[in-house]
Amino acid sequence: MTTLLVIAKQPLPGRVKTRLTPPFSPGEAAALAGAALTDTLTAAALVPADRHVLVLDGEPGPWLPSGYEVVPQVTGGLDVRLAAAFSACDGPALLIGMDTPQVTPGLLTPALCWDTYDAWFGAAADGGFWALGLAVPDPALLLGVPMSRPDTGAVQYGRLRAAGLRIGALPVLRDVDDADDARQVARQAPGTRFASLHAALTGTLAGARA
Repeated sequence: MTTLLVIAKQPLPGRVKTRLTPPFSPGEAAALAGAALTDTLTAAALVPADRHVLVLDGEPGPWLPSGYEVVPQVTGGLDVRLAAAFSACDGPALLIGMDTPQVTPGLLTPALCWDTYDAWFGAAADGGFWALGLAVPDPALLLGVPMSRPDTGAVQYGRLRAAGLRIGALPVLRDVDDADDARQVARQAPGTRFASLHAALTGTLAGARA
């Protein structure tokens, strides 16, 4: 049974995307986070996994599409929370975050194929990673990996290599962390809710340079 995991925070002002403030207000930053989360969940729902699971810090809201199981994040650092999400899976799993609203079903679907690879890795432009797939979800592959650092992706990739796993590469994507990221991602994905809201908040045409 294959599982697609989305790990996310409830988009509440002051709790999400604080690095977007300024130029955006806390409420606007939370709205952008909500749009990114909705885009991500909508795309992921169209991926032919057996289970779609939202691993959530907070409470679900009207932004949650149908078809998702919702499980709470455990307490601890991000490495602990990611490891726990994988450990709850029976069979192969692909985990993504809520910071890449530019994802599409076509981008994600190949990472549920395990004929050639034991793991899938999607590096983020900031040195982290936006996607991690494991044919055998082993929490030990994540525990102790330093998170939110420029070398997080390199350390995590090294863990996979050290375990002797065959690794498939997903495209490098930009996480939405600050206002420049938001501008670039909106421009790259003009058809998304995120881009439309970004356009409304910045007074630009959807997908154009802010």
